[in-house]
Amino acid sequence: MRPRGVLRPTPGSARLWETKRGDRRELWTEAVGEPPPVYGERWTEDDERQFRLFEPGRSKLAAAVVRGWSGDLPAPRERWLYLGAASGTTASHVADLVGPEGRVYAIERSPRPFARLLTLAERWPNLRPILADAREPVEYAGLVPPVDGLYADIAQPDQLEIVVRNAGLLLAGDGGRLLVALKTPSMGRARSAPAHRDAFEKALVDLATLAPSVPLEPFHKGHFMVGGRWGRYARLPVRERHPPTMRRGRNRGRRES
Repeated sequence: MRPRGVLRPTPGSARLWETKRGDRRELWTEAVGEPPPVYGERWTEDDERQFRLFEPGRSKLAAAVVRGWSGDLPAPRERWLYLGAASGTTASHVADLVGPEGRVYAIERSPRPFARLLTLAERWPNLRPILADAREPVEYAGLVPPVDGLYADIAQPDQLEIVVRNAGLLLAGDGGRLLVALKTPSMGRARSAPAHRDAFEKALVDLATLAPSVPLEPFHKGHFMVGGRWGRYARLPVRERHPPTMRRGRNRGRRES
């Protein structure tokens, strides 16, 4: 495990940390699971806690944070519904962010990545894989309690309909968190990527209170992070700007989760 130097908690989540490597910002999640790495990411430890590098080139959620996402992130003890979990690269980091007392209900419809997701869940006890089609939330509604947040990473032309259907059925009322890794190349070539983003946000404007979206390039071409709070008049949070620091082997500035 490589030393990290100084870790600073980010404003968005008590279990998301950052450090500097030269002029590059690195993100780390406090791990719920155990090694080996999920997708080759670096691990390190500090005072009996383990941390995993959260790579923006492999995760659209990490890319959003690096690109300045100012909306909500998954928080400790929350329940999240994850649509399009695949083999669990980002889903495992969301499980880290909600912590051991939170839950992530991970929907995946393809058997091959779902098999890898099942294996991963043996090491991440707060990750609950469900083999299902995200277009049919009624079919798995009995397995998923009302959730605090919904994360969607679905490369489908009907991404909007899938997100709205799941949010309306499973988010726990107004104020539920919404994060959508919008893949505009899957939405057709009749519009530019920004035009697809604008149309997506316009369709949500009467259903959610949106945070400013961010482009995910250069990490993910044609992608945007879109989201906010479900419910037209749900209040968006104000993030703190100057979090404390934590140095290796010390307890200064540490947040409790």
